Amino acid sequence: MKIALIGYGKMGHIIEEVALSRGHEIVAVIDKDNQQDFTSDAFKTADVAIEFSAPAAACSNVRKAWEAGVPVVSGTTGWEKELEKLKSELPSNGKGLFWASNYSIGVNLFMKVNRYLAQLMNDYANYDVSMTEVHHIHKLDAPSGTAITLANDLLKAIDRKKEWVLGEAVKADELSIKAVREGEVPGIHTICYDSEVDTITITHSAKNRRGFAVGAVMAAEFLCGKTGFYGMDDLLEHK
Repeated sequence: MKIALIGYGKMGHIIEEVALSRGHEIVAVIDKDNQQDFTSDAFKTADVAIEFSAPAAACSNVRKAWEAGVPVVSGTTGWEKELEKLKSELPSNGKGLFWASNYSIGVNLFMKVNRYLAQLMNDYANYDVSMTEVHHIHKLDAPSGTAITLANDLLKAIDRKKEWVLGEAVKADELSIKAVREGEVPGIHTICYDSEVDTITITHSAKNRRGFAVGAVMAAEFLCGKTGFYGMDDLLEHK
């Protein structure tokens, strides 16, 4: 498979390494300094583009790739409002888009555990639920896209919580998300249920960024030749 990379930071480099190790070819690499290459012949030969850039650039990057006829796997978070607009265009333009707040297979299994546990805990109002997420100091969005996905799943399942807030919860129906930025932490997400008598916690801790890269390349393999919108649940079900 021919892959184009959009964004060539730390994740872009690791995705390149993983893609090559899985027998794929990198035909174009686009970063902020060579945006003109979206119209290059090399980019147009790509079967799929993998985009890890910045929230302000993601929507434009996807559109430019589509204009070149290339479907996109995007791992950029913090631009979900624009993402919804792009999703609505897919039925009419015949393009393909795969987006996830986190491409780690382990994180997505953790999300399933989170949904199941939340359903159980909905019946036990004596437990207050909160979340803490820790990421490296270079991460631009807070809370992380993964934390927001986890929080939205909690809100769907737990009737006593109505909205998430960044920082300490002031009202009983608020779900607290504490976002910590330190060092080079790849990502730690912890859900805590606390009562007067005990505490239940579930945690996913990434050891490095490779897990995210492997998932992104697997998503590209899945998206190749398809149109429409897809996410990690589609990939996991396909497996």
